[in-house]
Amino acid sequence: MKLNTLADLDRAKQDGLETLYPSGKTKLSVGLGTCGIAAGAMHVYTALNDEISARQRNGFVVAQTGCSGFCKAEPLVDVIGPNLPRLLLGPMSPEKVAEVLDGLADGGGFDSQLVLARLDVEPCVTDGTEHAYVRRTRRSWWKTAPTYADHPFYGKQLKIATRNCGLIDPDSISEYIARGGYYALYKVLTELDPDDVIALVTESGLRGRGGAGFPTGRKWRSCRDAPGDRRYVVCNADEGDPGAYMDRSVLEGDPHSVIEGMLIAGYAIGSSEGYMYVRSEYPQAVVRIRKAIEQARGYGLLGEKVFGTEFSFDIKISQGAGAFVCGESTALMTSIEGRAGEPRAKYIHTVESGLWGKPTNLNNVETFANVPVIIARGPKWFAGIGTDRSKGTKVFSLVGKVQNGGLVEVPMGISLRDIIYEIGGGIPGGRRFKAVQTGGPSGGCIPADLLDLPVDYESLSDAGSMMGSGGMIVMDDKTCMVDVARYFVDFLKDESCGKCVPCREGLRQMSEILGRIVRGEGHEEDIDRLEYLADIMAEASLCALGKTAANPVLSTLRYFRDEYEAHVTERRCPARVCRALLTYSIDVDKCTGCGACARKCPVEAISGEKKQPHVIDTEQCTRCGVCLSVCKFDAVTVE
Repeated sequence: MKLNTLADLDRAKQDGLETLYPSGKTKLSVGLGTCGIAAGAMHVYTALNDEISARQRNGFVVAQTGCSGFCKAEPLVDVIGPNLPRLLLGPMSPEKVAEVLDGLADGGGFDSQLVLARLDVEPCVTDGTEHAYVRRTRRSWWKTAPTYADHPFYGKQLKIATRNCGLIDPDSISEYIARGGYYALYKVLTELDPDDVIALVTESGLRGRGGAGFPTGRKWRSCRDAPGDRRYVVCNADEGDPGAYMDRSVLEGDPHSVIEGMLIAGYAIGSSEGYMYVRSEYPQAVVRIRKAIEQARGYGLLGEKVFGTEFSFDIKISQGAGAFVCGESTALMTSIEGRAGEPRAKYIHTVESGLWGKPTNLNNVETFANVPVIIARGPKWFAGIGTDRSKGTKVFSLVGKVQNGGLVEVPMGISLRDIIYEIGGGIPGGRRFKAVQTGGPSGGCIPADLLDLPVDYESLSDAGSMMGSGGMIVMDDKTCMVDVARYFVDFLKDESCGKCVPCREGLRQMSEILGRIVRGEGHEEDIDRLEYLADIMAEASLCALGKTAANPVLSTLRYFRDEYEAHVTERRCPARVCRALLTYSIDVDKCTGCGACARKCPVEAISGEKKQPHVIDTEQCTRCGVCLSVCKFDAVTVE
């Protein structure tokens, strides 16, 4: 099926609407992103199909979808049915399948605690229309569930880049079209010239979501104006930050949004060839993007004469081997070329000489996913979201010590407090919030007294952190900030390509110093050495990995210097994390002599008579913490 005209696109949209909202049937879409599958979603998917087949439940349809973001509640099932609003169920299990299907079949409902949220009218952010598919019913068993607007996790979110994730089948191009997909591309190719497209993207204020925040329209303009007879569009899907999965979720849940964004970029800069660089650790994303590319080719949206115009464009997939440094633009391009992923000096810009020495435009997954919406809704609409200098929304993976971990998309300028406490639900177990690390391994740790900091490029930078690609790791008061800095420095040391001395040797020296400090072997001058090394690395390193590698150290020194000093001068870890600085003992007034700690101690460092207070041999103790975990009387203390 080739799409050449607007009528062809409309027919494809109608096909998609029929599968998105099947008439007279109840559709159950299971979230089969990587996170859902890990939580058991495939078992739920199989159980639904088996139950429907075994009992010939012809009024039901089972489908797949991507991640809707609320990872804590996986496995998730999205329900659309006659006389129902859209319902989000979770956490689902195979054991609950029969109950849910029975309740939906007779209208009597089921355990209302399974219903996380309901959506009465579904807005389509791509073109501003609404799919009002709900037919009212007198049965209201589902009304105890909050609407999406009232749900703590979803209420303050605004989904643009992730607009279709969790709503459509990522393997269905027609469902993407039903949600407004590829209409922006049609408009671009039939109504606008390349300069008009670049002007719209520039006016929107869209900045690169991969970390640097460079204005997207300016980058496109520079690439189009660069001399050369051949240009490339490259999508950076090499997401390597610990705890980050923003790009993976978009590729797994809505791959066509990225393809459409790349097509529009290709037309704007005068390119006919694109590359999507995906790390091999994302097998599910690779499978879905490959299928999406094949579908787009089948519909005539990739290849020769797209939409019957003179514009031709195709996309190839290049898989990375997992090197973190290949997220850097020049290292990524050398990897595509088949060489070792090493960066080069920045005095030659990739928009002038990138892939194979040709002008190359590189944006990340989230940036491309925003582009079709900007074209469809207009740049003023997008620019009206966010702050003066940081427009639109940003996707974050909210992980760590937070109740509602998951993938969130929020307007720029929202406060850290709103993300962590309103959307994230606060810190588990009533613990005290201590810090949040943003921007990946090269980001910074922001303390509790900056919880009201707005999340935008400039505010995070001023606080000693960065936006990065969107990782957000929450830490509670049981976190040692010196140990956190050591962890990220060690990660970057292992991932450094080693090409330049400041990064290679600077990270090695930092790792050794931080290792000494957490082992209780630090010296007072070590803190000054860390700051000295940080200045040299930022000034002399070849690429952004080395230039920003010291951010975890500098930010923790800036806000938690007292913890460094306690480690060095007092040989004490205030958070009681660094094992070499801990001393385990038993409170004789609380110990009942039950012997549980002695039986579990792996090195037999605990002794004592039955029903008599026990003691720990501190010389023999390895500080493993087993005694602390098994004691039911809070008799084991740690200093």
